[in-house]
Amino acid sequence: MTTAQQASAYRPVILLVEDNPADLRLAQEVLKETQMAHELLVARDGEEAMRVLRREGAHANAARPDLVLLDLNLPRKHGREVLAEIKSDPSLKTIPVLILSTSSAELDVRGCYELHANCFLTKPVSIDEFGRLAGLIRDFWLGVVQLPPRVHVP
Repeated sequence: MTTAQQASAYRPVILLVEDNPADLRLAQEVLKETQMAHELLVARDGEEAMRVLRREGAHANAARPDLVLLDLNLPRKHGREVLAEIKSDPSLKTIPVLILSTSSAELDVRGCYELHANCFLTKPVSIDEFGRLAGLIRDFWLGVVQLPPRVHVP
């Protein structure tokens, strides 16, 4: 397989951590509409997100995410706790984490950047704006940015 074929076959793995069923469906639909080739993993709370990332239990065969879209207000483990765990784990800390929250509070924004979030995005309220944001994420994070190489964990 040539380098060009490998690049065209590359399907980034995105972990979406979202507990709100309506926001989850909206994100799934919008990501599908961007026509971005990707694999989407979903975690509905902070503890499940960490099991997916650490490939534990039912997630033992999950692919390692290339990008994490993380809500803050999650059950069982708050998004800031998840972010802190990701960024303090040597095997996970290079995965870009994009905070996607309804909050735009200065305390949340500052707190996430202090924990080394890669960016903080406020969830749009309309489907059109959400689609625009998904397109920007696709174009920048999966088009312009060179993501860290995948770490192969046995």
